[in-house]
Amino acid sequence: MEAVNLLSSNRYTEKQIGYLFISVLVNSNSELIRLINNAIKNDLASRNPTFMGLALHCIANVGSREMAEAFAGEIPKILVAGDTMDSVKQSAALCLLRLYRTSPDLVPMGDWTSRVVHLLNDQHLGVVTAATSLITTLAQKNPEEFKTSVSLAVSRLSRIVTSASTDLQDYTYYFVPAPWLSVKLLRLLQCYPPPEDPAVRGRLTECLETILNKAQEPPKSKKVQHSNAKNAVLFEAISLIIHHDSEPNLLVRACNQLGQFLQHRETNLRYLALESMCTLASSEFSHEAVKTHIETVINALKTERDVSVRQRAVDLLYAMCDRSNAQQIVAEMLNYLETADYSIREEIVLKVAILAEKYAVDYTWYVDTILNLIRIAGDYVSEEVWYRVIQIVINRDDVQGYAAKTVFEALQAPACHENLVKVGGYILGEFGNLIAGDPRSSPLIQFNLLHSKFHLCSVPTRALLLSTYIKFVNLFPEIKTTIQDVLRSDSQLKNADVELQQRAVEYLRLSTIASTDILATVLEEMPPFPERESSILAKLKKKKGPGTVTDLEEIKKERSSDMNGSAEPASVNASAVSTPSPSADLLGLGAAPLTNSAPPPSSSGSLLVDVFSDSASAVAPLAPGSDDNFARFVCKNNGVLFENQLLQIGLKSEFRQNLGRMFIFYGNKTSTQFLNFTPTVICSDDLQSSLNLQTKPVDPTVDGGAQVQQVVNIECVSDFIEAPILNIQFRYGGTFQNLSVKLPITLNKFFQPTEMSSQDFFQRWKQLSNPKQEVQNIFKAKHPMDAEITKAKIIGFGSALLEEVDPNPANFVGAGIIHTKTTQIGCLLRLEPNLQAQMYRLTLRTSKEAVSQRLCELLSEQF
Repeated sequence: MEAVNLLSSNRYTEKQIGYLFISVLVNSNSELIRLINNAIKNDLASRNPTFMGLALHCIANVGSREMAEAFAGEIPKILVAGDTMDSVKQSAALCLLRLYRTSPDLVPMGDWTSRVVHLLNDQHLGVVTAATSLITTLAQKNPEEFKTSVSLAVSRLSRIVTSASTDLQDYTYYFVPAPWLSVKLLRLLQCYPPPEDPAVRGRLTECLETILNKAQEPPKSKKVQHSNAKNAVLFEAISLIIHHDSEPNLLVRACNQLGQFLQHRETNLRYLALESMCTLASSEFSHEAVKTHIETVINALKTERDVSVRQRAVDLLYAMCDRSNAQQIVAEMLNYLETADYSIREEIVLKVAILAEKYAVDYTWYVDTILNLIRIAGDYVSEEVWYRVIQIVINRDDVQGYAAKTVFEALQAPACHENLVKVGGYILGEFGNLIAGDPRSSPLIQFNLLHSKFHLCSVPTRALLLSTYIKFVNLFPEIKTTIQDVLRSDSQLKNADVELQQRAVEYLRLSTIASTDILATVLEEMPPFPERESSILAKLKKKKGPGTVTDLEEIKKERSSDMNGSAEPASVNASAVSTPSPSADLLGLGAAPLTNSAPPPSSSGSLLVDVFSDSASAVAPLAPGSDDNFARFVCKNNGVLFENQLLQIGLKSEFRQNLGRMFIFYGNKTSTQFLNFTPTVICSDDLQSSLNLQTKPVDPTVDGGAQVQQVVNIECVSDFIEAPILNIQFRYGGTFQNLSVKLPITLNKFFQPTEMSSQDFFQRWKQLSNPKQEVQNIFKAKHPMDAEITKAKIIGFGSALLEEVDPNPANFVGAGIIHTKTTQIGCLLRLEPNLQAQMYRLTLRTSKEAVSQRLCELLSEQF
């Protein structure tokens, strides 16, 4: 009570002690809260800046729901009032931030929200810093309310970045102007997509380029505080560049800058560089630049003392892996695994298994890699890993004999891990007959080898081996008696474990009374497994934690070079046919019954229209920016296709030959449910004859902050020009929403790259000399003419980039084959840049005029 009385004093020292006592010791449920609130109200109304500051500090320190109820409506008025002093504005902004974090539902959005944005233009940098923290938090929940802050933040950032250290003396920290405010402004900009206004976007690009340039300048001080402040701004700028993922030059420069930190003597900088490069590796534009640092990252894996830095090095190797370097990276990970810290071994095992499957051009290499994995770190090989290798071997006829031979040789080691015994038992039980013709791996030798491991194994493994033995009875009748003797032994028939005992009794009885035909039927070879999401990948996501990377973020953070880009590990055959086709086996397009993408036709007999039905609405015109976003996806397969204040649409796609699969992620950015959520893929009549699309239905309700996934399976029947339209209709807060975007399914997605020598290329080039087979386009460069970016775009377009083919080393030459269901169309391209004139000449030759024309149109838009 005495403390409450002190609040009424007009002396600063007494009032301060009273507020300090209340902040520390008074419970929010205290009976004195009402008296305290009255005293605080009096001080807030007093217009005495000292007393107002003390009251605001007390509110923020207590931060209870009762405080929010009492003052959440009052503090915004103080914040935006014209006569409020700067120090009080700072306290009010931070106090409101505290209340919003504890009780967001009690802080009302109103007229003050548009006025608080203009605090970013305040002359007092302390006010700007506090306001930026508040706006950033508010914008994360209500992006539309605060979108005007983007241009103001860019303007303020520009003034800070271009200022000299002497211009902002009070806010310069070791020769770095306003580093905390710079970081906060860069974080605020990460709440939004790149600015649509070209002027604002250009100014932001200049700011980011200036920050990258300053990082290259010699330090103005040798003190660690200077480098810390400078690097804080640099890393936040790189995070913004990665978030926007729209400026190829900036992405490559950011990558090169981070590459310099990989060998820095400061451990924290090496860690941050590796972490940021993991994200950069996901960009189509910077992936190749990241790959140039592979030797440095491998060296870090071997020599780093800090386990957390080594773990980031593993993550970066995983992120930069593609078909060109998969074998090298997997080999280095396996080498490191032998001495790796126990805390990260399981994660490395999962990543090696995923990479080996995802980039297995030759599945014999995949089998060797997984068996080596079991040998090196068998205790950390989860069931998902060895289940997966079994699935792949069973689903691929071409690798079964090799797998049987390899596991047979591996089992001959005197000490085998139990997981290897499981894999060996399963594979030999199914395919041991494929190697039985060799006297060194005769049926009896196979059986004796497996049985020699039997007594060392756990009960589940013994049960699996008993199943292998009965399979041997069917495969090798000549050793039936030997196997029956084992099954008949007391150690089996009278085993203490009921599972083993039951198997022994039933298998013995089956082998005794069943005819050869019945045995062949009961014990026939396992059919191919139906395809589903790789359980290894699911386990890795679970291990990383649900909050680490959401699927929509993952679209930006995953990049693959599996032909035109694969979003998941290469899958195996999904249907139950015994010999999968080379194209279907990787995509599993027959995995499940699908629904056609076209909506059902309305009944012609009904003349009434339900005016409350969403389905009666016409298809909306294309959303603004749809064409630009569509063009960005011509040379890449993963990213954000569309985003507004309500909805984010992300894509992950994979294509092989004439088949493809697209994952569409719909993210609800609001806190309110979307109802009657209906995405529909629409094709014109001409397109329907050239492109088969099948979509899986999605949940009609999308909770606030949640996302749903839709799978579209694609088959290219013949060449086409148009693109499908994705129409999304739903209800948000009682309002009907209807929007359409172009779905980036283009002819070049069905490219398969073809390597050719210089002689073969020009020989084929001459063969395609008919005027109707060639299309040429001379055009002005729309983007900076960077050779590395051009290479990345040509590879992303789908063709192979042929080195040392063109007599002019500045030219780019590519070759590939467009695969459709009805035909294959060879394609050759030649891109000739003229740096002086800032122009390109693009020449395409294919065996079909329409294909040449369409590919030329698509590729010309990229440069």
